[in-house]
Amino acid sequence: MAIAVTPPRGMRDFLPADKALRERSLGIIRESFRAHGFDEIETPVMEDSARLHSGLGGDNEKLAFAVLKRGLSPADVAVAAEQDDLLSLADLGLRFDLTVPLARFYATHRAALPTVFRSIQIAPVWRAERPQKGRYRQFMQCDIDIIGEAGALAEIELITATAATLAKLGLTGCSIRINDRRILSALLAHWGVAAELTERALIVIDKLDKIGVDGVATELGALGIDAPGLAALLTELGTGGWALGDDASGGSAPAWLDPAAFADLAALREALPGVDLIFDPTLVRGMGYYTGTIFEISHPDLGYSLGGGGRYDGMIGRFLGTDVPACGFSIGFERIVDLLQADAASADLAVVLVHDKDADPAGLVALKRDLVATGLRVRLERRTKNLKALLDRAGEAGYGRFAFVMADTASVDDLDFKPLGA
Repeated sequence: MAIAVTPPRGMRDFLPADKALRERSLGIIRESFRAHGFDEIETPVMEDSARLHSGLGGDNEKLAFAVLKRGLSPADVAVAAEQDDLLSLADLGLRFDLTVPLARFYATHRAALPTVFRSIQIAPVWRAERPQKGRYRQFMQCDIDIIGEAGALAEIELITATAATLAKLGLTGCSIRINDRRILSALLAHWGVAAELTERALIVIDKLDKIGVDGVATELGALGIDAPGLAALLTELGTGGWALGDDASGGSAPAWLDPAAFADLAALREALPGVDLIFDPTLVRGMGYYTGTIFEISHPDLGYSLGGGGRYDGMIGRFLGTDVPACGFSIGFERIVDLLQADAASADLAVVLVHDKDADPAGLVALKRDLVATGLRVRLERRTKNLKALLDRAGEAGYGRFAFVMADTASVDDLDFKPLGA
């Protein structure tokens, strides 16, 4: 009986060309973030289960992979199952994002960090998602965060660095939708939503781009929230949002709108003239830890965001006992890398030397060594009957040129490189 050789559902292998594109893209992201004054850190892939399930991760807490305690007996499992408390069997869990680990990291190392700490985290996270296009159970996150800055400078730096990074990756046409949790609170109060239903209502509103106004109205109606009134209000607001410009809302703002919060968002627009910011009062962000400004990256050709973040001033205080302002922005790497193309310049620097079976190994290695010394990436390939298939595979792996090593090839000057596919 054959053994299954596919990776677990929602997790992927990467062929050489895909891996090369990912690493090149990660290099661009790292370089861009560092140019904006952020420093990279690393945290463990696991955190204490209690920390991951402390109420800070919203619905993502339900998707956390648990790590069972050592030494459990079948009786322990049976008792926990009977009590519907399987989570008590785990003392650790795989991180579902990088923000909760960052908060723990800062609480641990605060004395060794600057007053205002600007961090980079680029690492895999795990969620027990239902696998689908753009959603995986293991995926890479690219986060930048600023801890210790209470003013708008944090949001301005984060949005500036993110917009510059998207540009360096070659992504065009992106805009950044922004909102504020104070505005959402005012919106819910305007609907007459009871305080105990606030978080559940926000989770439903966050589905607006997936199920539309009618779907959101139906789900909120099931919670006892006035669905007809909601549908009318969402229609008034418009699902496309309002541009933050000289005429911020394109008309008079609704009476329920928090003027201070909107003024702060308008100030961001003034401070970021080169960034396309769009005020969207229906933007929620599903994580439960956001306390102020929130933002997401949108692209006109895509029905999903390419990243997001916001201010989470209350999280670190849960670990330290003292509130510390914090704000972060995460690029959706897996979605972005699917939009990127292989780098033609890098392919031109990768060459294949095609040789016969009886070629002198020492001579081949000498040629390879001399070419590597000039900055080229070099692969040796033995000539096959199906030469086209060999060269096609090399091209798929990111190589751009090839040359034949002949019996009279004495040095790299004797090599006649041709583009693959020629």
